[in-house]
Amino acid sequence: MPGTSGSGAVTRSTLRQQIADALRDEVLGGRLQPGQAFTVKEIAEQYGVSATPVREALVDLSAQGLLEADQHRGFRVHEYSVQDFRGMIEARSLITESMFLALDRDSRRLRDVEEPRIAAAVAGVRRRGEEAQRAATAGDLTVLIGYDLRFWRELSALFGNPYIADFLHRLRVQSWVCLVQHLRRLTELRGRLWSGHTELVDALRRHDTATARSMLDAYHAHSIALIERPAAETG
Repeated sequence: MPGTSGSGAVTRSTLRQQIADALRDEVLGGRLQPGQAFTVKEIAEQYGVSATPVREALVDLSAQGLLEADQHRGFRVHEYSVQDFRGMIEARSLITESMFLALDRDSRRLRDVEEPRIAAAVAGVRRRGEEAQRAATAGDLTVLIGYDLRFWRELSALFGNPYIADFLHRLRVQSWVCLVQHLRRLTELRGRLWSGHTELVDALRRHDTATARSMLDAYHAHSIALIERPAAETG
């Protein structure tokens, strides 16, 4: 019956996404190491599910650039270089610049105090930023990644273009996967991670895109310097 078939498709799709999310967290948490290989069967046994949703989830993560498919050996975690990270920064800069230009064109965007929905959304983004800042200051990389991804996803959504928001989110996930592979080699991260989230929101709320651009330029330079240090130490 159509209803039964539809329900099964939804269940499998949900399971596929749950597995993809769980594996992404494993990579971001450093529990799946760069270059580490595994098979569909191993993941299916680990999560106690059938091979089909696992294979679909792994294909999804491969399409996002987080895994590499090997026809004979299954999949492996993609290994990123410092040059890869520089390319991600360049792509992220192009996207955020389009957001800033939209802000320059629309004098009411993000600061229409008569619109409760906008005010509530901006306040929510700022709270996300506060949590990210606390985690960054404490050097808690795992907590920071979660709040940082939510911060940027919700911030980009305020600009009204879901394609930009989705593309930026994918880039930031890739960026964090790349960063994690390098930052996990450092023994102390306290006070060394970027924590300008709330200041960025405040600048955008004032439509001060010059300050926002300057902040992101400094953020990107800081991130590149941070990732190059362990690469130089181990190279």
